Amino acid sequence: MASDRMATPQSSSRQSSSLSSSPMSTRMQSLQVDSVQRWMEDLRHMTEVECMCVLQAKPIGVEEDSQQGELIVGSGVGAGDHVARNNLQTLLRRALVVSTELGKMFQRLEKGRWQRVHSTAVRANCHVRSLVHEYSTARSTPPEMQKYEKSLLDKCMELTNITERCLHTDDEFFLKSMREAIHDILTDVSDSFSNMIDMALANEIRVLIKQIESSDSIHTIGSAISNLLSLTQDGPQLCSIIAKEGAVVALFKICRQDRFKDLYAHALRTVASICCVEEGINQLDKVDGILCLADILTDESSVEAARAEAAAVVAQITSPHHTSTQHLASFLESMHDIVTALIKLCESASCGEVFLLASAALANITFFDSMACEILLQLNAIHILLQACKDRQRVDTPYSKDQVVTILANLSVLEQCASEVLQEQGVERLLLLLGEKPSSSSPSEGAACERVQQKAAVTLARLSRDPDVAQTAIQLKAVPRLIELCRSPTERNNSDSVLVACLAALRRLAAGCPDSIEAADHQQLIKPRLVDSFLLCSNMEESFV
Repeated sequence: MASDRMATPQSSSRQSSSLSSSPMSTRMQSLQVDSVQRWMEDLRHMTEVECMCVLQAKPIGVEEDSQQGELIVGSGVGAGDHVARNNLQTLLRRALVVSTELGKMFQRLEKGRWQRVHSTAVRANCHVRSLVHEYSTARSTPPEMQKYEKSLLDKCMELTNITERCLHTDDEFFLKSMREAIHDILTDVSDSFSNMIDMALANEIRVLIKQIESSDSIHTIGSAISNLLSLTQDGPQLCSIIAKEGAVVALFKICRQDRFKDLYAHALRTVASICCVEEGINQLDKVDGILCLADILTDESSVEAARAEAAAVVAQITSPHHTSTQHLASFLESMHDIVTALIKLCESASCGEVFLLASAALANITFFDSMACEILLQLNAIHILLQACKDRQRVDTPYSKDQVVTILANLSVLEQCASEVLQEQGVERLLLLLGEKPSSSSPSEGAACERVQQKAAVTLARLSRDPDVAQTAIQLKAVPRLIELCRSPTERNNSDSVLVACLAALRRLAAGCPDSIEAADHQQLIKPRLVDSFLLCSNMEESFV
């Protein structure tokens, strides 16, 4: 039964079909920083280091491949401004600059542009020294990290010296041997730099976690959580470091103390972001985080924001894209309570985002256990979800509709689902979903609309095993709409998955009611093998006559 269910593509954004990995990357909030302000901050790092290059009288040549804006000279910024900076953001921005320079060096080394290789080595050296100096000034460096710093600085200086030697010879044999040596040193520098940055970040993260664990101030704890949340936006590697340092454990300690109720939503949002990686989910499992989530979801005194963020964590950890499923064993113990709380949250949601989080969690849950589908049917979920589709305050985007139709597709595996769908005029709703179109040129919105159309067709096909559903669909002119989707690429957003689903639905309806399909359509869309009909429709030029 599980194998017959529709898979839901995940993404990291709350505007996506679900809230997973990928990295819940796009569900996770971006740093709310003006782009010009960010550019000005990054510019300061470049000008300071480039000025160092000039002061050291290092030649920076101009070649045909030099990129405009690579060397930026501007007014300096006082040291007082740096002291006030957030250590983590400064560290990340510096690290990005160094990584960019090292990447350029690899490229120019391959092309044998020795002047550019040397000037890039000089800049990378200066950037690294500046980063090490600034970090050491801002915070005491752990002893193990000091070893990496010394080794890294020595390798950077070696890299500068060896590339300078290549400027004074045209001996191809010598340059070839140097290219291999420089490549090896550059690889060592890159590895050492990555290790040093990881250690520095881990050190900063430990400071934040200590603030969360040891402080009684809501303001201090909230600030530390905000910093952790902003770090999770920088990718899964940082989320792994955050998880390994014990952030999930610390955040659930907050969520188990009534005096910090105002921080529950903030803490859980951060947990959801961290759980885009397996390490985060493993930490959640070790501290019985699922029981804590169930308590918050079922606690009627919990504010909606906290329950919504708990739903976001559930959606993240139940994502079908996670390779590890060990944590789901403990989830099954609390599944009935969680599913009940989530469908209630869908029914009472005050806005689209809350509904999206709760429905995304339910959509994921229906994938891995048929019991969840049976529970939802008992809880009158079909009525709740179809009523929500009529409420633009709750279901206001294709992303929310994607969650609803995913749940319906999985519920439609059960035979008793058909009568409830008929009772709630669900066939009419499925036909409306077949016409879902994006309201903007956003690729993610277009993809969500395709998923809605595909799953609506799959649900219709599954439900049409019931003769009453098939007859109702035919009376509501489902056949002409399905044929239109098959024959018109623009109607289905040029999606092959929508085409296959619509062909399958047509064939299901034709099997029960052959007279509903005209002879020409039957000859092209029903009679051939499915793959032949697919090839015919996918290569069809749309007619505008």
